[in-house]
Amino acid sequence: MSKITEKVLQLARPVVKEEGCSLWDVEYVREAGTRYLRVYIDKAGGVSIDDCERISRRLDPILDAEDPIPESYVFEVGSAGAERELKRPSDFEQFMGSEVELRLYQPVNGRKSLVGVLAGYDNGDVTVKTGGGSERFAKAQLAQVRLHLSI
Repeated sequence: MSKITEKVLQLARPVVKEEGCSLWDVEYVREAGTRYLRVYIDKAGGVSIDDCERISRRLDPILDAEDPIPESYVFEVGSAGAERELKRPSDFEQFMGSEVELRLYQPVNGRKSLVGVLAGYDNGDVTVKTGGGSERFAKAQLAQVRLHLSI
């Protein structure tokens, strides 16, 4: 995690908590020539647009005063989403037994993605149960792990 996202996490965490939500992640990215600072929140029962608006209005002056980002950027507060990315060990622990989608850097057995039930996490390595049994993937193979909703 970058120094910018770490600083924003520290600034945002108490505000998000006071608003009855939890802080899922902070992202600082460049897309199509524009910088974006995104704060992702979560809440039991789901996040509403009102939650996002309240937190945004409270965080905006704090970010202006602390000025953790020297250049201009677009600030957004949003829900972590039902198909959120799992990044930290605590994310994997929380969603053990849930259906996930793995995206791989290189194909394995002809596949660059697969869906299965999260069955294990060990130092970045992920084990999923699929119709064909269990498969373990090394951290270096994994481009992304997200929750998956079956329709």
